[in-house]
Amino acid sequence: MGPFIAAHATHPDAGMALALVAAQVEAQRATRPGGFVPTLGLVYLTDHYAAQAEALLAQMRQRWPGVTWAGASGIGVIGSGAEYIDTPALSLMLTDLPAWQFQVFNGRQPMDAALAHSALVHADPNLPELPDLLAELSQRTRSGYLFGGLSGGRGRVLQIADGVFDGGLCGVAFGADVALISRVTQGSQPLGPVRRITACDRNLVLTLDHQPALPQLLADLGQSLERPEPALRAMRGTLVGLTAHDAAALGAGGQFGVDTRVRHLIGIDPNREAVAVADLVQPGEQLAFCRRDMAAARRDLVRICSEIREEVETDAPVPALPGTPGGARDRPASRIAGAIYVSCAGRGGPHFGGPSAEALILQHALGDVPLVGFFAGGEIAHHHLYGYTGVLTVFVQG
Repeated sequence: MGPFIAAHATHPDAGMALALVAAQVEAQRATRPGGFVPTLGLVYLTDHYAAQAEALLAQMRQRWPGVTWAGASGIGVIGSGAEYIDTPALSLMLTDLPAWQFQVFNGRQPMDAALAHSALVHADPNLPELPDLLAELSQRTRSGYLFGGLSGGRGRVLQIADGVFDGGLCGVAFGADVALISRVTQGSQPLGPVRRITACDRNLVLTLDHQPALPQLLADLGQSLERPEPALRAMRGTLVGLTAHDAAALGAGGQFGVDTRVRHLIGIDPNREAVAVADLVQPGEQLAFCRRDMAAARRDLVRICSEIREEVETDAPVPALPGTPGGARDRPASRIAGAIYVSCAGRGGPHFGGPSAEALILQHALGDVPLVGFFAGGEIAHHHLYGYTGVLTVFVQG
């Protein structure tokens, strides 16, 4: 496995955008002295091209025969150092992985559990009981590790997996010989202490540490219901970080760890002194009220890039993915062949302070590596469904 090839372009016409991307791909192929024969293509397109998805796939198959395609739609796509949000664009990456090291799966072709060590997953956000489906899919991989995101769009929402699908769960399973390093970056800052849910009713949190939940929320915000308007304004910008009872809620620098799921605060019940969140909760889970924070998001994004580069550049073996029995895999570390980055639709340049700011942070921190990705309606990592996060996964040459 050598370095991958990535390209991206924007144009009002989908066919012209693909032609621009193809010109970039062929220019890069021409520089490869040993040639480059792609086997797998990852493509992300903005919802502006959703109606032309089948035609685009047919054109890609014609331009690059023998390539198996996977991808999804989003409100924005990501390339190396570039973001295209709410504009017609596509971003793709070609890999030369041996065909026996990966398998595209979809509703008609289930994942091969005998091959699957990890999996890139794209899912319809309207899929019922999606968290349970992700947990079940995770159990069918040997490492238990999934990465990817929910496809998005204001109209048609689609996934690509050897065809175009308007629903379901699709992706690419990778064998154990495909070395991956993956990290989750959080973008929210806790407003107060981590507390434990001691009483709840489905999505309604009644007590935290045996005390009514609503007064504790107001205390973290420095607000009072005696002045309802500023209190409600503060609540509208407040989120909730949920962590399993036996996991670490906070990681380095007091930021949320990878086991924390950020969800919306969707209401309050003054009579019961309770708060409602956009997820089902369980007694014993940990909860922290939080708020999106640009500075914290930038620091955490740089942190995960630094961790990945340190692992790639070290002489030690490339660590196994989380959940892999036996610890580190016996393979020497090497360079990054390519990267996939899935970010929340609420992040991107606008959240980081400028056009393409998030992609430029990645490029600066990782180097100019081939990168493809999209802005999702929810991010997938491990067996969890996240929000307001980024999931960065790199393929390591070995």
